[in-house]
Amino acid sequence: MNPFFIVILSDDVLEPGSTVLKEMMMIYEKEQSPVIAVEKVPNDEVLRYGIIDGVLKGKVYEIKDLVEKPKPDGAPSNLGIIGRYILTPDIFEILEKQKAGAGGEIQRTDALRTLVSKRRIYGYPIKGRRFDSWDKLGYLKATVDFVLKNKELAEGFRKYLIEKVRTS
Repeated sequence: MNPFFIVILSDDVLEPGSTVLKEMMMIYEKEQSPVIAVEKVPNDEVLRYGIIDGVLKGKVYEIKDLVEKPKPDGAPSNLGIIGRYILTPDIFEILEKQKAGAGGEIQRTDALRTLVSKRRIYGYPIKGRRFDSWDKLGYLKATVDFVLKNKELAEGFRKYLIEKVRTS
């Protein structure tokens, strides 16, 4: 198997027990090409994500192009890149030469756009719930969701929330 590495962005929180990386690894092992996780995002939120243009082939998208934080009317799709990547070392050479993009920063999406012109990249549509903890409300939703699924804490926390709602 060719060398690879995994990037996990901490602000994209997946449900406990998620098998996304395991499934992405199976795709990588078969295709020997980078794999990035994607998820359909609301059209009015595409400007917050890297967005792919891809063709669905079975359970994965063969990515044709990527755009960092496009305006909704110019986005090639509503498939946003989320924080799970299986990448190959050839991305480093591209990143070294990459000019600043959206927000004045060097963007992974821009480097991946260069890479996709040289080799295949696949987009894996995640299953299960994802929380965007970059957003304060997303962080709170993840916290509440996880606590309510915890057998030790759920009952007491549920009572606390109900009391807070009543007294607010």
